[in-house]
Amino acid sequence: MPPASAADAPAPTHAEPSVHAARPATPSRLAGLHPLTLARARFRRWWEARLPLSDTLVLTQRNVYILPTGAGWMLACTLLVLLVASINFQLNLGYLLTFLLAGSAVVGMHLGHATLRGITLHLKAPEPHFLGGSTAFEVQLFSDRRTARHGIALSVHGDGQRTHDWALTDVPAQGSASVQVAFRPARRGLHRVPTLVAETRFPLGTFRVWSYWRPAAQVLVYPAPEVPAPPLPPGEPGASGTGSTSTQGIGEFDGVRAYRRGDPLKLVVWKKAAKSLATGTDDLVSRDAQQAQRHALWLDLAHAALPGHEARVSRLTAWVLQADRLGIDYGLRLPGVELAPDTGAAHRQRCLEALALC
Repeated sequence: MPPASAADAPAPTHAEPSVHAARPATPSRLAGLHPLTLARARFRRWWEARLPLSDTLVLTQRNVYILPTGAGWMLACTLLVLLVASINFQLNLGYLLTFLLAGSAVVGMHLGHATLRGITLHLKAPEPHFLGGSTAFEVQLFSDRRTARHGIALSVHGDGQRTHDWALTDVPAQGSASVQVAFRPARRGLHRVPTLVAETRFPLGTFRVWSYWRPAAQVLVYPAPEVPAPPLPPGEPGASGTGSTSTQGIGEFDGVRAYRRGDPLKLVVWKKAAKSLATGTDDLVSRDAQQAQRHALWLDLAHAALPGHEARVSRLTAWVLQADRLGIDYGLRLPGVELAPDTGAAHRQRCLEALALC
């Protein structure tokens, strides 16, 4: 029989799966819905709520915990096998090796617990950071013991799904040490410093000694500026302006003149100054103050012309940084908040705080 042609092939049925069928749940989502995972998360929240809020913590026997590690449990099993073999075959050297290793493990447990016990932890006030970057908390460790403490690690207490970014340090005898603990916030705004964990496995790694710490400080996270930064909006006519004079969109007002001794630095056109220095001349020009008073640069959330609220806040953040870099007086308008036009580091900080909390 000749082979069937393409025209004689049976038509596809509708029983085949569609490309738009719902995707199966990912393993990470299924793991998050596991009863054991939910129970652990609930227990962790309950346990953290019991911890006091303080920027200074003294580690004592009441808040330092110790448990064997995986290597410690393996050592215990090895010691059990050695002990059974020594009893069965009456090996004196086997007894010696078993008790020597067991004694070393007990001494290591004591030294590991003493490494954390007695340390004072102090958190310095965190500085504001922009969203998208890692926030570093500086923690100071103080010790009044006459011997040094080794192998102390600090990190943000995770939820069991991400790995810790440990910051290791050694504290000298009757001295102090500082470490930077990294934390990446998920959203802008005012956040409480997350729960920190101090841990050591000194000296043998057979026991894990740790302690939890809930600082009372808060960190302010600024919105992430839009990249690349868009041009500044045109200035609005002031109360004394006629509204007939136009302004440039990049923030440079019409009307410049030669630099005069005593002119404020914010009126100097630094872009033209850089070009003059590049060409070998030192001609400086300043903006005309009378012309600049006719228009005011207002950064309004309603004029960001972006669909999402977070996108508009990100654009205003980029405008604030750009206007501050150019030395232009600018104001900020947000729902329920209006900051008068000004310039300087204090005004920039007030604008960024308003954007972070809006």
